[in-house]
Amino acid sequence: MYSVTVRGHMMIAHSLPDPFFGPAQKMHGATYIVDTTFYSPELNEANVVIDIGLAHKHLNAVLGQLNYQNLDELPEFANQLTTTEFLSKWVHAQLKDKLNKVFSGKIKVTLGESHVAWASYES
Repeated sequence: MYSVTVRGHMMIAHSLPDPFFGPAQKMHGATYIVDTTFYSPELNEANVVIDIGLAHKHLNAVLGQLNYQNLDELPEFANQLTTTEFLSKWVHAQLKDKLNKVFSGKIKVTLGESHVAWASYES
């Protein structure tokens, strides 16, 4: 299995209004490092998994939708707990949609919220 990983980042604000989240129920900020890995059992006709520039372009476009945003104010996240896990799946879905014509392999999106904690979604 071949893989290529590109990295981006985003800074967001949000709250997690459920007692489960303790102090994170209140408004707070998060700076995420976003690693996106593309997997393929074969290389394409150009001998790559995916064009790295194209992968960066689309990852940055997806992250740009959230960067410097208060997620509590975005209609697409109304009544959602925008946890790191939830956001990793959301970024994944956006990337899959943008790249579906040029990449059919597996994608893994990992959001690092600190140097000791991260969450991923892959399919």
